[in-house]
Amino acid sequence: MIRFEQVSLRYEGAAEPTLSGIDLTVPEGELVLLVGPSGVGKSTLLGAVPGLVPHFTGGTLSGRVTVGGRDTRTHKPRELADLVGTVGQDPSAHFVTDTVEDELAYGMESLGLAPDVMRRRVEETLDLLGLAELRDRPIATLSGGQRQRVAIGSVLTPHPKVLVLDEPTSALDPAAAEEVLAVLQRLVHDLGTTVLMAEHRLERVVQYADRVVLLPAPGAAPVVGTPAQIMAVSPVRPPVAELGLLAGWDPLPLSVRDARRRAAGLRERLAGRSPAVAAPVPGCPTRPVCLAPGASGTPAEAPAPAPAPRTGLFGLRRARRARTVSVPAPDPTAPLARAEGLGVRRGRVEALRAVTLDVRAGETVALMGRNGAGKSTLLGALVGMVTPTAGRVRVGGLDPSRTDPRTMVRRVGLVPQEPRDLLYAETVAAECAAADADAGAPAGSCRALVSRLLPGVPDATHPRDLSEGQRLTLALALVLTARPPLILLDEPTRGLDYAAKSRLVGVLRGLAAEGHAIVLATHDVELAAELADRVVILAGGEVVADGPTRQVVVSSPAYAPQTAKILAPQEWLTVNQVRTALEAGA
Repeated sequence: MIRFEQVSLRYEGAAEPTLSGIDLTVPEGELVLLVGPSGVGKSTLLGAVPGLVPHFTGGTLSGRVTVGGRDTRTHKPRELADLVGTVGQDPSAHFVTDTVEDELAYGMESLGLAPDVMRRRVEETLDLLGLAELRDRPIATLSGGQRQRVAIGSVLTPHPKVLVLDEPTSALDPAAAEEVLAVLQRLVHDLGTTVLMAEHRLERVVQYADRVVLLPAPGAAPVVGTPAQIMAVSPVRPPVAELGLLAGWDPLPLSVRDARRRAAGLRERLAGRSPAVAAPVPGCPTRPVCLAPGASGTPAEAPAPAPAPRTGLFGLRRARRARTVSVPAPDPTAPLARAEGLGVRRGRVEALRAVTLDVRAGETVALMGRNGAGKSTLLGALVGMVTPTAGRVRVGGLDPSRTDPRTMVRRVGLVPQEPRDLLYAETVAAECAAADADAGAPAGSCRALVSRLLPGVPDATHPRDLSEGQRLTLALALVLTARPPLILLDEPTRGLDYAAKSRLVGVLRGLAAEGHAIVLATHDVELAAELADRVVILAGGEVVADGPTRQVVVSSPAYAPQTAKILAPQEWLTVNQVRTALEAGA
């Protein structure tokens, strides 16, 4: 169905080709998973299937790509629209209408389908993807995950023979991701649809793949094999495969069910051991490192307010230091951030309802919950982007929605779901130089952080030419350079491979140990297990659970990480915990 014949692509000004000598066939009716580290060219390869590369992106393409016998060199994207449905990493870039129902119908209208056919398919898709309650909602009011489901639905309604999906579950909660993957499986198995998908959260999808294509490095030839074969050699693999390698299981398990069947011996080796958990301290019941490094018994004071950083107005736009702003010193005994009875209403939607939350210095809190539960709205209220309709919010003793943004940016920094909101310069080097200047940091601080989080990003690269994961890394570095006392992250691992995520965890742990408070909204249960001291679950705008990570996630089928499910009833959260325990007992 899809054929790549010696395909290479080089962008203008690039020293090396992004793709080189790609020779690959994707048969009809298979789900093929494309994997590899961030920035190796996965999105470029996907974009070549519907002809977006190079017709829209530019660059010089050599070789031949055919889809259903049509040559993408001679068929433009609009001439492939009846055959190929595509969802990119940024679903919002695909929307052309205002409401959910209209967006689902638009592709069919463009193909001239009959009204009764369109009506039936819209209803089917609304039910398949759990969108029925959102059918009349303006797309602009949806959460990131809800938009992702709408984007997927909009390419399903025309019934294309080929689906090309770039990170299709990255913004979805675990239950929604399972629903989408179940739909894709039905299309593959029942209708013979061909699916080519790139995904970094392999724990969600690898067990469903017929084959896996690994791009090990930019310009490298792809490695093709069964999921178990590729996971054994891939630089990126899910926790279930990582645990299998650690335990010496052969072949590697791809699902929790397979791993549990083999885990009896590993449970015996771990019996009587448990992950090291330090005693809590007053005022910070879930994080021992609320103590400053070297301290012995008193909670750490919040770090000093940072200089006004580049993420100025409401944490999203540059705040030039036009004048000096007097910032009152925070009370070191109070929480860095507090929401009391917080309510937020957006038109007819009550986004938050009676939310009460304290975040203390040195604490890392993960906000979790279904798409549309209110996580991003809560972050917006903490940074001042969203004005409460009930209750109150205090950050460093200030009301974010009523305080000059140039004052708030000394207290709080936000990395939003769309990293491009923070990027405006022409090169990575220019972005980092501006971040250093605005934060009052030594020259090279931001650039060093980018290199630590994601090595190999050239200084001269334009931010728009970065992959989604690379753009996110750059945006994270811009905010973290300013080292604000309170750091807010909205889906910070979208587009990041496991190695990049591990490096991010290391940076954030260091900041928390220094007394910075971190609040992250995420659907990444593995990230929450690795990093968070405390998990807060939201549902329908309300807090339904709030407690230490192990206590909250181990008992939850939806939010438990793979390691916890495999080794239950023992309470292990991560492969790193298991590795440390085994090494200590060796």
